[in-house]
Amino acid sequence: MSWHPRYRSSKFRNVYGKAASKEKCYDCVPITHSVHDNHFCAVNPNFIAVVTECVGGGAFLVIPIKQTGKLDPHYPKVCGHKGNVLDIKWNPFNDFVIASCSEDSTVKIWDIPNQLLKRNITSPKKELLGHAGRVILIEWHPTADNILFSSGYDYKIMIWNLDVKEAVISKPVKILDAHADVVLSMSFNTDGSLLATACRDRKIRVIDPRAGAVLQEASYKSHRVNKVLFLGNMKKLFSTGTSRWNNRQIALWDQNDLSVPLLEEDLDGSSGLLFPVYDSDTHMLYVVGKGDGNIRYYEISPEKPYLNYLMEYRSHLPQKGIGMMPKRGLDVSSCEIFRFYKLIPTKGLIEPISMIVPRRSESYQEDIYPLTAAAQPALTAQQWLNGVNKGPLLVSLRPGSGAVNSVPQCLEPEPLMKTTDLSQQQGWGERMPLEDKQKPREIEDGRKQLKVEEKSPKNEQMCLSNCFDIFECPPPKTENELLQMFYRQQEEIRRLRELIIQRDVQIKQLELEIRNLCTDTGSN
Repeated sequence: MSWHPRYRSSKFRNVYGKAASKEKCYDCVPITHSVHDNHFCAVNPNFIAVVTECVGGGAFLVIPIKQTGKLDPHYPKVCGHKGNVLDIKWNPFNDFVIASCSEDSTVKIWDIPNQLLKRNITSPKKELLGHAGRVILIEWHPTADNILFSSGYDYKIMIWNLDVKEAVISKPVKILDAHADVVLSMSFNTDGSLLATACRDRKIRVIDPRAGAVLQEASYKSHRVNKVLFLGNMKKLFSTGTSRWNNRQIALWDQNDLSVPLLEEDLDGSSGLLFPVYDSDTHMLYVVGKGDGNIRYYEISPEKPYLNYLMEYRSHLPQKGIGMMPKRGLDVSSCEIFRFYKLIPTKGLIEPISMIVPRRSESYQEDIYPLTAAAQPALTAQQWLNGVNKGPLLVSLRPGSGAVNSVPQCLEPEPLMKTTDLSQQQGWGERMPLEDKQKPREIEDGRKQLKVEEKSPKNEQMCLSNCFDIFECPPPKTENELLQMFYRQQEEIRRLRELIIQRDVQIKQLELEIRNLCTDTGSN
């Protein structure tokens, strides 16, 4: 193991991990005994889901994120699979939809009610039938709505379009048949146009998922890969695996040249798998060891030495799996930049671990919270399948802020055009530019579309992670909590005022367009 480089200036060099107190953990949780190398845990700002043991099939628990403490041994389960559940993933654009895959060769999509479960959920919303063997991996597309990838022991990756009415889908829209063995890991780049895979044949592949073509393939013999990860827009891949001498090893690759790694480093001689987790907002990389209690974290830079070691969180309690909270669910008032949920099966415990940047000020720290991915899709499923690529919609984590586009836009007719992505099939997308002399009826359609936007703030609310939750908030217990709630209300009022101003500007623009159109019509 090499020594880490000399001191370098970084605002994240003092980040430390803080385990939650006992009362904020989830106790008496029957965590699965499966030996598969998966996370077994999925988290969003409303729920935590964990794979559990179940007699006569597979099951997982869905627990409200605020329901900490001891879990009722008779707490209801989601138990529609006939075999052990191997992977679970929340829909990134809907906190009440979760996907699961199992040894019974199926993938199921579940609707989770927004109140406490009172009975077991046994009927899925959708069932995906296509794999010939057990399904071990599932991944949602990062920017397109209702696109799901699955991989199994039949060596195939299947792409599913869930934006259909059928409850049972037996034919995927695309099958990627580029692997000669079991796929161990899948990872998307930022806009979801490329897929990186790690296979049991020890090769890393970069694939165009829509064309099915393998763009790059690595067969570097001294690094036996287990997990691979796209590093955001860095155009690099990060992988974990083992060396020829069975040491745990990490490697960094150029996504356009996988012949030789840019960096290769042995960590230790432990036998547990290493889970890589990348935060593209802060460019921090976390390496979580299975079977030990350590979380190493690094900072990624575009120039050499590329990988800069920061620190290591250590615990004597070994973790079997790990869950990650999306950035929109973090507590920005305490300068929390990441949060893990650590599965400790020996104690039946799920322990939250917050990664915190030490700051004295209690105000919002904008430099450590850049714009992050919102809970809204940038594309429809059909748009992505037709070849459209688009980065994720972004949202500010500042309390009271709303969603913004990935590309800054002026207050022109563009916000209205943005809604045509979903409305083109209904004819509204045939709207002509103003230079082509729009008809008054088309202008009126635009005004109706604006009214629909104003009447449906639900999606916008989903992008607000630091205002009030969907569930009822507990009353403040201390003066500090009361002040924080007061400040959040003030921010919410300010945000609503800004929203009203934006709507007024859009209305005035429409009125001006109508007036100009009437003037042109009268002159003709």
